[in-house]
Amino acid sequence: MAQSKSTRVMLFAKAPVAGKVKTRLIPAIGAEAAAMLHRQLVERALQCLVDADVGQVELCCGADSAHPFFMACQQQFGVSLTQQRDGDLGDRMRAAFDRALGNSPAALIVGADCPAITIADVRSAAAQLESHDAALIPADDGGYVLIGVRQTHANMFDHIEWGTASVLAAQRKQFRSIGWQWFEGATRWDVDRPEDLARLAELSPPVNLERQ
Repeated sequence: MAQSKSTRVMLFAKAPVAGKVKTRLIPAIGAEAAAMLHRQLVERALQCLVDADVGQVELCCGADSAHPFFMACQQQFGVSLTQQRDGDLGDRMRAAFDRALGNSPAALIVGADCPAITIADVRSAAAQLESHDAALIPADDGGYVLIGVRQTHANMFDHIEWGTASVLAAQRKQFRSIGWQWFEGATRWDVDRPEDLARLAELSPPVNLERQ
C-alpha cells in the first residue's frame, strides 16, 4: 500500500519536570532520573516520527508550550508546538484530532513513552488509514502507544478508564459500537513501571539513566 505523506502526526508529551513525569518510576530511580528519562524518550520519539516522513510532525504539549525543553525540541527537530486542551486523555485526544483533521485527511497521536515504536510502525499506521477508519499499535500492558483516525466521532473515547490495563479492550469495544473498521499493528512495550526499565538495555542507541 502506498505511504501517505499528508498525515498529521502528533506526539503527546509533558515537560520533563522532576516529580511531575514518570512518577511510577521515581521509587526505583528518583525524580531527577525519571525526568531525564522522560526527556530522552520524547527526543527519541520525535526523531522517529520525523524520520518516518508521513507528514508534518507536531509536539502537542501537556503543560506550557513555551517551556524551554519544548522550544529546544521545536528548533532541533523542526516540529510545530501546540497546547493540549483541558479534560481527560480522551477529551484531549479528540480535540487534537478535530483540529488536525481540519487540514489533513488523517492524523496520528503517539505517546512519548514507547521507545520500541519504529519508523515502519508509523508508516504502516499512516498507510492503513487509507482503507480503515482507525489504526492502533497496542502496548503490552493493555493500552496502546499509537492511535490514528481519518475522522472523529462524539463517542469514540467513551467508557475508557485511562491508565488501566483495560484501555485497549475498551477502545476496541468503542470502535465496534460506532461501526468503525480498524487496523492493529504489532504490540510494542512502553516505559511506565520499574519492571520496564530493564528493557532499555535492548535499545540502540541506548537510553542513559546516569546524570548528564
